[in-house]
Amino acid sequence: MDVQLPLDVMAIQHLLPHRYPFLLVDRVTEFEANKRVVGIKNVTINEPFFQGHFPGHPVMPGVLVIEALAQTGGILTQLSHKSEANGKLFYLVKIDGAKFTR
Repeated sequence: MDVQLPLDVMAIQHLLPHRYPFLLVDRVTEFEANKRVVGIKNVTINEPFFQGHFPGHPVMPGVLVIEALAQTGGILTQLSHKSEANGKLFYLVKIDGAKFTR
């Protein structure tokens, strides 16, 4: 499939149902159908979750990192299977053994 890169947030909103504040992909810079996608989330110190996670040592919560990965995977699915995926919602339902060590 021919995809015009990079995809901006407006194009991403045509592929995913998520919206602010829970849309966690701002741009897609690379795509290979059925193989890989590279998404970018712009994060600043002004994000509200940094106030409590953790004060003085801001860390993006792991659950939000996983959600951003899931949304990026949803973009891969939508772009790779555009005709079959049209109008369907896809869910990431399980992750086993996720660890954030650094």
